[in-house]
Amino acid sequence: MADSQKFAFQDMLKVENIQILDSVQDWREGVRVSLDPLVKGGYAEQRYADNVVKDIESVGPYVVLTDDIALIHARPEEGAIKTQMGLLLLRKPVQFEGSDSCVTLLFALSAEDPNSHVDAIKVLATFCMDESKVARLKESETPEEIYHLLIAESEATARAGESVLSASE
Repeated sequence: MADSQKFAFQDMLKVENIQILDSVQDWREGVRVSLDPLVKGGYAEQRYADNVVKDIESVGPYVVLTDDIALIHARPEEGAIKTQMGLLLLRKPVQFEGSDSCVTLLFALSAEDPNSHVDAIKVLATFCMDESKVARLKESETPEEIYHLLIAESEATARAGESVLSASE
């Protein structure tokens, strides 16, 4: 991307990239399943999922952000094609080797460059810092419900940012 376009959260997440499963066999399967819609949608190559697994095996569970939440990602050159996000919600948590955290929300990210997704990740971080919102997400019954919760948060965050900007002018 020559002009380093920035992606809003709603540009990066599609309902068809959201999955809900009871469980996965282990963290490796969780990583692969979370990235599967991005691979099938042409946003990442299959080697991207393979590289995430290899990277975690090599350096440890760098993808685990908090109890409950992992951000599954690798460097763009490891097989990312287009910037896009997915989510795998697990009813039974999975534990990553080397981490005490049990993860139920695996956000999958394919980023075509190092910068275009940063604003969207800030929205995700804001959402994930609110335990009540995370709890609502974990209780969701459908991908559509998850999508609407996350998009509503991104819109609220955008409005709050605009309010801060206009108040400082």
